[in-house]
Amino acid sequence: MIQGQTQKSNTVVYPTRHRAVQLFIGVLILVGAMAIVHYVPMPAEGASRDDLQIQVHELTAQIEQLRQEQSMPALVLNRYRNSIGYIYGVYHVGFGNQRPVIRARVSGTGFLVGDFLVATNRHIAEPWYGDSEAEKLILRGATPIVETLVIFFPGWSTPVRLSHPSVSKSSDLAVLRAEDPEVLHRLPALPLAKIPASAGQFIDVIGYPMAIAGMIARSPAGIHRRLAYRPYDNDVATELAARSLIRPFSTCGHLSDVIDGRLIYDAPTAHGGSGGPVFNSNGEVIGINSAYVDGFSGGSIGVSIESLRGLLHDRRDQVGFTGE
Repeated sequence: MIQGQTQKSNTVVYPTRHRAVQLFIGVLILVGAMAIVHYVPMPAEGASRDDLQIQVHELTAQIEQLRQEQSMPALVLNRYRNSIGYIYGVYHVGFGNQRPVIRARVSGTGFLVGDFLVATNRHIAEPWYGDSEAEKLILRGATPIVETLVIFFPGWSTPVRLSHPSVSKSSDLAVLRAEDPEVLHRLPALPLAKIPASAGQFIDVIGYPMAIAGMIARSPAGIHRRLAYRPYDNDVATELAARSLIRPFSTCGHLSDVIDGRLIYDAPTAHGGSGGPVFNSNGEVIGINSAYVDGFSGGSIGVSIESLRGLLHDRRDQVGFTGE
């Protein structure tokens, strides 16, 4: 996750504590309106019974929408969490046979979008993307190399290798091939929304904010004490996977704006959440989590699913993609 541009547990964080209260108040209003329709005589002039019935129908629709939004995060986690994995990698940037100038880890989120294909951010598939220091070295002739890039799916004790990235030239998106058919054949691809996202929608973001540190923080006390001060490397991630502690985290909010293929929303996120799916209230993916504005909880940024569709179309032409 780039700042400023950027379970089996049903961990869900809501941006407000009042959603349940809103639903309860809506039900009370609906019951009151229905009582008026059935028991209060209508005056000859003014509001008619038909007007009140229209209002009842509108309230019913609004309450149903609230119910759907309340239940959606848990339904999405139960249905798709095993298809949303934690990505871990190591890369370096250097010259020839010299010691690398930059050698670093990368963490993020990826999710299945079709047979053997995982969607994520370009800055996860190519970690030097957007890194000014690395890009200056590359302009001077340095070579960037991904030493390892794997994804841990919940419920599986071993990581799956990722390879052959296809990256977008215009947005922070990438599609990679996962190299373990046995795992992938058992996991569903996430559904992509057919209708573009619009401002005001309720959304749910799933991923691995704070990466390994976040998963350790939510581990049983004994495991937390043993792993908290170890290097957050592939060995620790593998141990978490072996103990079924690779579990995605869900945060909810609202889509405040859609600008040039970017989604702006208030669902909080952090480093490690890059590449996670952004769901609408129908449980469909409308975007890919990409960045956040440091110090402003309402400034999370995603890339519209329309940009991913274009990348998948290109991938289909190149390698015979058979998914959606």
